[in-house]
Amino acid sequence: MATTTDPAPEADGSAQRTSAATAKPLADRIKVPSRFPYRTIAMGTIGAALLMIAALGAGGILIRDPVLGHGPLSWIRYGHGRALANVFLYSGFALVVWAWVRLGRYVLAGRIGTRPILVAAGCWMAPLLVSPPLFTRDVFSYLGQGAQLLYGLDPYDHGPAELNVLPDVVQNVHPLWQTTPAPYGPLFLLVAKGIVSITGNNMIAGVILTRLVLLIGLAMMLWALPRLVKHLGGRLPVTMWLAVASPMMVIHLVGGPHNDLLMLGFLTTGVLATLERKHALAVVLVTIGMLIKPTAAIALPFIVWMWANHLEGGTKTRNFFRALLPALGIFVPVFVAGTWISLGSFNIGWATGLKAPTLIANWLNFPTGIGEIFYSLVHIVVNVPSSPFVTVCRAIAMVALTAYLVRQWWLARDGGNKAVFHMALALLAVAILAPPTLPWYLTWGFVILSTFKWQPKHMAVVVGVSVFLVCVYYPTGEQGLYDWWFIALVVAASLYSAASLLRPDPLRLVAAFRKN
Repeated sequence: MATTTDPAPEADGSAQRTSAATAKPLADRIKVPSRFPYRTIAMGTIGAALLMIAALGAGGILIRDPVLGHGPLSWIRYGHGRALANVFLYSGFALVVWAWVRLGRYVLAGRIGTRPILVAAGCWMAPLLVSPPLFTRDVFSYLGQGAQLLYGLDPYDHGPAELNVLPDVVQNVHPLWQTTPAPYGPLFLLVAKGIVSITGNNMIAGVILTRLVLLIGLAMMLWALPRLVKHLGGRLPVTMWLAVASPMMVIHLVGGPHNDLLMLGFLTTGVLATLERKHALAVVLVTIGMLIKPTAAIALPFIVWMWANHLEGGTKTRNFFRALLPALGIFVPVFVAGTWISLGSFNIGWATGLKAPTLIANWLNFPTGIGEIFYSLVHIVVNVPSSPFVTVCRAIAMVALTAYLVRQWWLARDGGNKAVFHMALALLAVAILAPPTLPWYLTWGFVILSTFKWQPKHMAVVVGVSVFLVCVYYPTGEQGLYDWWFIALVVAASLYSAASLLRPDPLRLVAAFRKN
């Protein structure tokens, strides 16, 4: 990352910096309170605008684009035009990351508060609200499954390919998901149905409206996170920088977009309600989150422990059952009513639909990667299929994951902040060990963890991981995990970004350029 920073005021309030001030060590200069970081925010905004424009040719473009398909700008979708679009897209991504890291250095130094971070995040997200999907095509599946529900097909029994209406919606669904059941909760399918009922066959309007609806989840997070920080002991600027302004949020969850954002809104508000002893409300909120994306269900057993520890009198065991019974009494009717309202019947076919994502097999999922390594070693000697190796490793990982989840739940038995911490670890473990592992899945636990105290070195790790998880998929939504030269470049960029948070220009590349 660059060594430049936004101008800091001198003691007399002047924006001018003397040569003597410039000569001071960075550690001394960075303690000076910063002006509003206009340059950093502008840098990220320019990067986001480049992402939006370049995505017209390099992102998750439509099979039949009514705007660029046959007009004078159609060249951006093909050949050298598409290659140029990719150059601009990755340049925009680099600017967003650069700006985010600069902002992080100000946060670490205590030079800025929460407001500049939120302004930055808003400016960086704004161009992406009207962008083609970035690094994914999932939003087309959302619309396809919503169309199924709208036209009377069961999304848990049929894939969008069964539809004989809305051809633009159907043809843009990724081939892998054309014939697979929906893995999402019924309430989200109802949301997608509502969107398609408004936008119909207009895919551009469908994508934009989906983003706007998912921003409800972001608004809920923005309301809950400051209050969670007060309970969990973090620093609000750090939390907002990690959870809201990061490339994982800006590019994946908003630029994607992904319905995880809406689920996270209900999850964070549910956790907050538990900490504030509004236990019934917490169960309702997290159950609604589960009806959007089933992963939220991981939080419910932890909420029961927290509820039990807020009860007065009685043994721990007795209080556990005093909390468990009303929690079940709330969960069951909310779950049944939510499913019935969404689908018109108590259809829990989404439980079998959860198997659909396991069709994705790549080494980003840890057990899948181990299985592929063993397969590669054996394949040197014997010509065997890879599937048994992956299947066995995934089965072993599921046993280990189950044991880990039970342990985290047991460690949370004292409730309070500790229970929230173990809940977040459990959500992360599911994202990493349960197949598949998709980059944006790590936000499930990470958003909760962002509200705790963070050490700078751990924040640097988050920078590296965030950059890596955005880049391992191509802008089109196809994974690039087996393009080893590409992955080598991604790893190098991730490490450099991480190091730049703690030490500007860690390889002294900018310094060498200036000397020349």
